[in-house]
Amino acid sequence: MRQLDSYPTHELNGIKYRCGHVQPFGATLIYENAVNFSIFSKDAEACELLLYHAGEEEPFAVIPFPDEFRIGNVFSMIVYGLNFEEFEYAYRMDGPFDPARGYRFDRTKVLVDPYAKMISGQMSWGARGSGRRGMVIPEDYNWEGDKPLEFPLGDLVIYEAHVRGFTMDESSRVRYRGTYAGLAEKIPYLKELGVNCVELLPIFEFDEFENSRVVDGRRLMNYWGYSTVGFFAPKAGYAQAGALGLAAEELKFLVKTLHQNGIEIMLDVVFNHTAEGNERGPYISFRGIDNRTYYLLTPDGWYYNFSGCGNTMNCNNAVVRSFILDCLRYWVSVYHIDGFRFDLASILSRDESGAPMASPPLLEELAHDPVLGKAKLIAEAWDAGGLYQVGSFPAWGRWAEWNGRYRDCIRRFIKSDAACGPELLQRLQGSPDLYSNRSAEAGINFITCHDGFTLNDLVSYNGKHNEANGEENRDGTNDNYSWNCGAEGETEDSGINALRARQVKNAAALLLLSRGVPMLLSGDEFRNSQGGNNNAYCQDNPVSWLNWENLEENRGTFEFFRLLIAFRRAHPVLRRTDFYTGINSSGYPELSFHGKRAWNLDGSKPFHTFGFMYAETAKDHGAEEDCFIYCGVNAFWEERSLELPVIPGNMKWRRVAATQDTEYREEEVSGPSVTLPPRSLVLLIAKAPAASV
Repeated sequence: MRQLDSYPTHELNGIKYRCGHVQPFGATLIYENAVNFSIFSKDAEACELLLYHAGEEEPFAVIPFPDEFRIGNVFSMIVYGLNFEEFEYAYRMDGPFDPARGYRFDRTKVLVDPYAKMISGQMSWGARGSGRRGMVIPEDYNWEGDKPLEFPLGDLVIYEAHVRGFTMDESSRVRYRGTYAGLAEKIPYLKELGVNCVELLPIFEFDEFENSRVVDGRRLMNYWGYSTVGFFAPKAGYAQAGALGLAAEELKFLVKTLHQNGIEIMLDVVFNHTAEGNERGPYISFRGIDNRTYYLLTPDGWYYNFSGCGNTMNCNNAVVRSFILDCLRYWVSVYHIDGFRFDLASILSRDESGAPMASPPLLEELAHDPVLGKAKLIAEAWDAGGLYQVGSFPAWGRWAEWNGRYRDCIRRFIKSDAACGPELLQRLQGSPDLYSNRSAEAGINFITCHDGFTLNDLVSYNGKHNEANGEENRDGTNDNYSWNCGAEGETEDSGINALRARQVKNAAALLLLSRGVPMLLSGDEFRNSQGGNNNAYCQDNPVSWLNWENLEENRGTFEFFRLLIAFRRAHPVLRRTDFYTGINSSGYPELSFHGKRAWNLDGSKPFHTFGFMYAETAKDHGAEEDCFIYCGVNAFWEERSLELPVIPGNMKWRRVAATQDTEYREEEVSGPSVTLPPRSLVLLIAKAPAASV
């Protein structure tokens, strides 16, 4: 067999190199001290590889790609004598500069490899280092047999969290605050709460200094990270050992430990735009490598801005589609990620002119890709260009959606908007009006997320309070459907505080008793507050960090969330996905709605007070035993009574929990009805008595 190092080589200042392999793209260690570099550019006329000693400003070698090293539109090269732990790399591209035609080549710009698996420059949060360059990392992590968990989507309770904000506050009492390792320290808490899926805000490498500024003595940062610099590279600044180049290992440990504890991990991913911004933005990667391929451009070469962030990726271009597929395959296969939530996913359905496509090839390829075959795919089914596709996002039986209509309906109803009562019946069923041709698990039900009020603030503020963002309170949505219960912000009024506590639990109960897939915002379970800020994208400080002291102060709220999550997991009827509401083997409708009188609700007219009942059987649902579940809801500002449905004579209604309670213990209900205090909810269950021995 011919030895690799017997191939004809070139030499520059003692560095040997030769023509490389066009696949895979990126920098790949092919054998000891030999690295293959491969990069695509359709329009570049020349390319140089820049090699740096780690942390140094100037390259120790600049190697032009000879013409024979270019196959098609790919430059590739194998370089010998490189220790992957000691070097960094980048590129320079040369070609036409003609913005009106979409060309923006600049041979002076140092460019990051789009396929870089780690990116230097900001290896610790908030610390600027040397220039931004690619790094080669080992792929020999010991997974100890781990793989993605592949839970059914309909069985998930999703918990949205920010890696840094989850544990950065001192009250988190973890050793490694604000890191992947710190989040791993909190896994016992996640298990106690009962969630089985964590969805992380963006962890692809981004620049926290983007648009950084000082307002009232406080430095504002790009805290959320929805502005990607490197799509294959984990955010090094989120790692305790990031400065040592060990972010990948730390993230993999987090994933493996979550899986060992029965918790999936999904990533919030941003393919709709990049950190390069508009025409005045920086050269980081795509702009200088192949601007016309990677971005949607107007006929005169300007950037379309359907993202609201300055540019829009050309997602349905064949090259960009392959890039996105390669990226997601990498995160599933190398990091064992269980699924992805796609930010402003409607952009992924636009063609090269920006028009929506009936059958977007990217979305179809993602739906049918063999490597992603068991990964969850969740769309934020709208974009900043006005496209709103909730209920109509191209799905191919694979895509789920953030159900923004669910969010708005629940918010309105709990603040006593009777007009949305009829819609609420659809939302509780899993939104068959939106997903009748799919299933209930196509809808991700949520009331709060990172973008907007926390649940506590939703019931504590009538309006947003974003002054600390330095934008004169113009940023953030005005359509919050919030209600402060009688006072704006914090108050010592015990009646208002008691009402707010009920409202938080009312919202949580409706969410966890609805069909569809529930998603919680981290901290809502102990009433975390952002002081009325509904757009805390720039607040890397206690405004956004979870204050864990609230966990003890609001232990009753936490226990209510924990109880309802466990209740949902124990009752498969709540997780049924096919919208069945007809008679099941119990002889009762599987899901029924009730008014002041049982079986008597006019669901076509506004209402404040109603009940809904599930009939669960061991035969139909694989449950442990037959039971009935009844939830009475009163969104009115006065006390109301509801007649309970008559159930088989050997069963008795027992109260599981009520939102006015501070302690939760099951007790028998006396009488044929339940009385609900103003703006409250009660959960009942009825089972056959245990057989006597």
